[in-house]
Amino acid sequence: MPRISAPFFTTKPADEGSGLGLEIIKKSVEKYSGKIEVTSVIGQRTCIVSIPIAV
Repeated sequence: MPRISAPFFTTKPADEGSGLGLEIIKKSVEKYSGKIEVTSVIGQRTCIVSIPIAV
């Protein structure tokens, strides 16, 4: 779990995906003072992305 958003980290085979998706999302969310919550159990992973709204 600690490496889930590390650049180029992936659990997919070498020819599927680059491992950059969550790294890009993490940087964008941090830029807007948001947060990412990840829960994981065998066979299921859930990511919740929250970004505050300015009113």
